[in-house]
Amino acid sequence: MASVGSPGGSEFEVVVRLKPEVLDPEARAIQETLTRIGYEGVKAVQVSKRYILTVDDQSGQGASLAEAVAREFLANPVSETFQVRKL
Repeated sequence: MASVGSPGGSEFEVVVRLKPEVLDPEARAIQETLTRIGYEGVKAVQVSKRYILTVDDQSGQGASLAEAVAREFLANPVSETFQVRKL
């Protein structure tokens, strides 16, 4: 079982979202619903997935590991982009 905040590890946030040219029916439905119920000020909605990875960073390679996991496993390079940042 994975645990967040393990001793000796560093936390990295990975945010995965659809590329701008990819249609996002979930975001569109949310925006249309918000407008319909009176939130006209919301001009755009973007749905994303957020992952928190706790990685062994004793070697100073934690950011590289988090980026490799995001690129190879968490994001689909055809339709998604990702960002990694240390927490």
